[in-house]
Parts: sequence; C-alpha cells; structure tokens
Amino acid sequence: MTTLFAVLLALSLAGVLIVLVLGLTNLARAGSPRRSQMLQRARIGLQALALVALFGLIWSRS
Repeated sequence: MTTLFAVLLALSLAGVLIVLVLGLTNLARAGSPRRSQMLQRARIGLQALALVALFGLIWSRS
C-alpha cells in the first residue's frame, strides 16, 4: 500500500509540474484565456490528488 501511495504521489507531482509549465507557456505566448483557465483547474485537481496521496502515504507508514 505504501508503494501505491508513493507512486501516486510522484505521478501527481509530475503532472502538476507539467501543467504548470504548460500554463506558463500559454501565459508567455498570450494564449487563450479559456485554455489558461482549463490548465488552472487541472493543476488544482492534481494538487488535490497529490495531497490525498501524501496523506495516504503518511497514514500507511504509521
């Protein structure tokens, strides 16, 4: 179970980083505000998933 939470945490953090870079790229290119909003929502969702995985990892180790 610990391995599952660790992998989920790593994947969600990688996803947050990717979405953040895509959002910054969109901002730098003065891209679509709609796309920017979509990326913001995706980033928030991935951050929530990362928190759940982190709490699960802490719980499974105790």
